[in-house]
Amino acid sequence: MKAVAVVTGASRGLGRQTALTLGRMGYRVALNYLGSEEEAEEVAREIGENAIAIKADVGDLEQAEKMADKIYNKWGRIDAIINNAGITKDNLLIKFDEKEWDEILRINLKGCFNTIKVFSPFIIKSGGGHIINISSYSGVKGKEGQAAYSASKAALLGLTYTAARELGEYNIRVNAILPGYMPTEMGKTSEKAMEKAKKDSFLGRLSNPEEVSEFIAHLLTTKNITGQVFCLDSRIV
Repeated sequence: MKAVAVVTGASRGLGRQTALTLGRMGYRVALNYLGSEEEAEEVAREIGENAIAIKADVGDLEQAEKMADKIYNKWGRIDAIINNAGITKDNLLIKFDEKEWDEILRINLKGCFNTIKVFSPFIIKSGGGHIINISSYSGVKGKEGQAAYSASKAALLGLTYTAARELGEYNIRVNAILPGYMPTEMGKTSEKAMEKAKKDSFLGRLSNPEEVSEFIAHLLTTKNITGQVFCLDSRIV
């Protein structure tokens, strides 16, 4: 039976590329999206009959539960979830709006908690599998103007370590990835930041979404790797 992978935030950027890569590898792929229905459906069509697009706000526990039920009922198993959904809104810490702070942590951190909580029982039923959380270089080093984003991505590392400890006995491997600065929709919102990341790189270039997605696909094939943080950047962490 074909393995089933769930990719959150799969309508664009790294999520889109990861879904396409897993689709080419023969996975059945559930593409989660919130606002970009047309883009998500386009990715699903490109993958073909082994893909479905599902609208759900991962920051809402009830919606995450309904999504998990729908996927399991359709394919009878869930083997992996890639927690990629994330948002940012930049501002200096002392000027940060409380509602924007709460929303960033709700999606970036609580969203991962929700999916791990609701998908883990289905992964256990399927014999075990993988959870991969997409964190960020900013979560390790911090970044001016990104107090909320950096905090959410740093906290995600702690969640990864704890989930790996708790879920290991059920054959669920939990790891995090720092993909590096990529020229995706989110990355392109700040030309200045993108150029700085390129300058700080030992190789003088940005991270490649396709290369990152291939690393994710490889990690899903491993059996004995859990509780790790993989930096795919060429800047010093």
